[in-house]
Amino acid sequence: MFPSNHQFSGQPRALAVVETTTTSIQVDLNEASLVSRDEVQNGGFSEAKSIMESSEKLQDDLRMLGMKIKQHEDSLKLLRNQKNKLDDTILDMQVTLGKYHSSSSPGVNKDESHLQSEHETTEQILRHEKSAAGILCQLKAHHGSQASHLSLTKDVLGVVATLGKVDDENLSRIFSEYLGVQTMLAVVCNTFEGVKALETFNQDGCIDKTSGLHGLAASIGRSLDGRFLVICLENLRPYAGDFVAEDRQRRLDLLKPRLPNGECPPGFLGFAVNMINVDSSNLSFVTASGEGLRETLFYNLFSHLQVYQTRAEMVRALPCISEGAVSLDGGMIRSNGVFSLGSREEVDVRFPKTSTMLEELESYSETEKQMIEMRWQKEKLEEDIKRELALLNTAKFNFERKKQDFVKFLAQNSTYATQHQFQAGRR
Repeated sequence: MFPSNHQFSGQPRALAVVETTTTSIQVDLNEASLVSRDEVQNGGFSEAKSIMESSEKLQDDLRMLGMKIKQHEDSLKLLRNQKNKLDDTILDMQVTLGKYHSSSSPGVNKDESHLQSEHETTEQILRHEKSAAGILCQLKAHHGSQASHLSLTKDVLGVVATLGKVDDENLSRIFSEYLGVQTMLAVVCNTFEGVKALETFNQDGCIDKTSGLHGLAASIGRSLDGRFLVICLENLRPYAGDFVAEDRQRRLDLLKPRLPNGECPPGFLGFAVNMINVDSSNLSFVTASGEGLRETLFYNLFSHLQVYQTRAEMVRALPCISEGAVSLDGGMIRSNGVFSLGSREEVDVRFPKTSTMLEELESYSETEKQMIEMRWQKEKLEEDIKRELALLNTAKFNFERKKQDFVKFLAQNSTYATQHQFQAGRR
């Protein structure tokens, strides 16, 4: 409706226009003052006074309209902030409901007896008997809590697959497939000293098979074959942002994806890093610099990986995906522009499940009611925003029209002053 050079961000800009025009009228009125002195002598004082009064009224009108523009802009800002907060709350509720719905996705067995348990995860690791994770689990199975006091393993927190849990079987499958079996079996150490203790070398630079994990494997009649991953927490670059307020799990307060229209993509359930549950026994763990497992280990494994309900919804959200995404029906984007196609791979080491379907069902109905109420509030806010925007546009239009009247008034009275100066010169 308005040219780009007439956009207004608030009262200061509006008053700036008034101040500029005030300067102009003062110049013209200074010119007119020569006439006015002459007019006083010739009975023209009333006309000069009328000009001054009209000028002041126009300036007052412009100031008032500028104040109205500022008021409407402040109201719009407040309403939009309220809407954004509602959007975030609704999205969090969708994540909660999505966790329940994910258990009903294709390929998921609804029988609780088939859900992954901690014991089953340990059994899966032990089947990889020639892996570093398998040997460490074997040591723990035979020596229990004493294993953590050995010089070799005292810095070892565990294996990736045992350090996190998820809320349902489908998340366990898709996250394990995304990471791959080698990462699921990775050994996690707190410090680099712990990493060095796991493998030593002789004078020739070859692995010393009599010490470290290799020596431990030999002592229980096993051999450690091939390479194995070890993750050192103190050497990882941790998450540096804020955390979700009043959340015992200390989930990361990541910026949610937004479409160009400001809405969250349909089907978005959350970030993988926040869908991992850390056991209470590990929640208190922090590195020497004060970071926990979520902001070190799981942030480096998943980063900003997004989770969607379906593959179709994930594909439609591509403009919002920068660091990969997965969907509950098996879709997978490794990174920006890298798609993982083909049949799902069944990884034989998976995260255990933490809560039962019964626990989820208890809060499902209440959450759904709250979300319906929030959506109604959002619709009402959207109507308020439309109404406030219309009032703002009207105020801007009136300001522009009044400014044009003021400019025309200046031009007319400048002509008046020039004419009287000419007449005075002739006299």
